[in-house]
Amino acid sequence: MPSIKIIKRRMNSVAATAKIMKAMNMVAATKLQRDKARLEAARPFYEQARAMAARCPGAGSPFFERRAVKRSGYLVITGDRGLCGSYNSNLVQAALAHMEGRNEAVAAVGLKGYEQLRRAGKAVLRRVDNVLETAFFDDAARIAVRLGELYTSGEVDEVFIAYTQYKSALTHEPQVERLLPLRFEEEPQAAEMRYDTGAAHFMEHAIPAYLAAAVYAALLESSACEQAARMVSMDAAVNNAGEITDGLARLYNRRRQSGITQEISELVASANVLEE
Repeated sequence: MPSIKIIKRRMNSVAATAKIMKAMNMVAATKLQRDKARLEAARPFYEQARAMAARCPGAGSPFFERRAVKRSGYLVITGDRGLCGSYNSNLVQAALAHMEGRNEAVAAVGLKGYEQLRRAGKAVLRRVDNVLETAFFDDAARIAVRLGELYTSGEVDEVFIAYTQYKSALTHEPQVERLLPLRFEEEPQAAEMRYDTGAAHFMEHAIPAYLAAAVYAALLESSACEQAARMVSMDAAVNNAGEITDGLARLYNRRRQSGITQEISELVASANVLEE
């Protein structure tokens, strides 16, 4: 049975760890508010970029071309750090399930996704770190350009993006969505559209803008989900630390009471011996 000194040391250690986790919880909550504001601001931009791309006539553009699928490209977005519960693993598992039976080419945004994909036996062709928390539009645009090059060059015949969709601080769902070839529910009204500089020139700008906006929105969604998951995880850890501290405190008090009782018994025994 541990001594009083060891129990006290454990109590201090748990209390110190709880302070760190509480601080991480507060940092994650602050970052979540920032990411939610950025996400709410970016969603209308994405919708407008999508509506603009949906107005492209499609004819003559390789981005609308549907061909026999020999190889599928995947962009898997996770975080660079852990301590966020099952956030990273849930997304990777959803991506792996979608890859089942396909000949895939994988690019990973985030260190954790890269590590898990490698452990699953997937060859990751490209890895991008330290992007999710900053999530600048320029980063998304560079990633989108590379995805477009992979598709137009014929290295892949379709492109999917795997990310986590933010719904609330407690609800976020892994999503695997097709990015290329472009398919829209809205039918382009080519006959009703007039392009001042020509349809080809319009598509040349509209499609890259949409792809960049789609990647940017996915990065922001994933970043918000990561911070929400970390906030919830750290809150649970602080509560667990409190329960552990309470249990150690009870054990400490029992050991202390037992020691006091033993000392009293020894004093009484010594007094009886002296009286005799």
